[in-house]
Amino acid sequence: MSLKTVTDKVVVITGAGSGIGRELALRAARGGALLALSDWNADGLAETVDLVKAAGVRDVRADVVDVSDRAAMAQWAAAVADQLGRVNLVVNNAGVTATGDFEHLSYDDFDWIVGVNLMGVVHGTKEFLPHLIASGDGAIVNVSSLFGLVSMPGQSAYNATKYAVRGFTEALREEMLVAGHPVTVTCVHPGGVRTGISRNGRKNPGEDAEAIDRLFERRLARMPAEKAARIILDGALAGKARVLVGADAHLLHHFARLTGSRYQDVVARLSSRVVPPKK
Repeated sequence: MSLKTVTDKVVVITGAGSGIGRELALRAARGGALLALSDWNADGLAETVDLVKAAGVRDVRADVVDVSDRAAMAQWAAAVADQLGRVNLVVNNAGVTATGDFEHLSYDDFDWIVGVNLMGVVHGTKEFLPHLIASGDGAIVNVSSLFGLVSMPGQSAYNATKYAVRGFTEALREEMLVAGHPVTVTCVHPGGVRTGISRNGRKNPGEDAEAIDRLFERRLARMPAEKAARIILDGALAGKARVLVGADAHLLHHFARLTGSRYQDVVARLSSRVVPPKK
């Protein structure tokens, strides 16, 4: 069996305090789901809870959780299953950015982004997977990125985590098929979506943070988070292995496939015209 609807289903979403996570929560609430939401930002999470209640959510549980904290994720998963009785859909959506050339990134920057972007997905998958299998119609959605398909200068740490999420998710899907478990697995690759991920991310001291944020918000992040959430949820319920979100994701993915590794040369030449100069 595979998940075909969120009506009367328990939907778990990390990073639900803003952006795509919030819009996924709203869409699931309107579809009749019971929600278990988490975010590291208590204020943002509380706003999402108010919004899903106004949207008529059947039941909602919200917890401030750091997805990089293994023990906290284990406790949260157990509490969700205990309170709501089952888990049908898990969206590992929480993510952060660390912008800057690799030679200037610190080990702390890498530890931080790997903890959230990769280990957060691993923790969310590991702790909820037994409940998804037991549900009989489980689905897991891991949010990678366009930068999990192509690499960009100044995003080495982010690229590393999002490529890792892609590899992890694709292997997990194969394992579910081999084992015959009733769990579909979807890897999502959003392009530019209008969220606060750039402003909330880390940037090297030498970067012009405000110029980078303006570039993302005014030129790159063209898709509303609400539309991205619709595409993601529709793809998950269709059991798709991969979901590309946005024309930019489709365009760059196919460009890289056509050009092979030479796409890197093109990106390197064009980046100086697009990326803001360093301070």
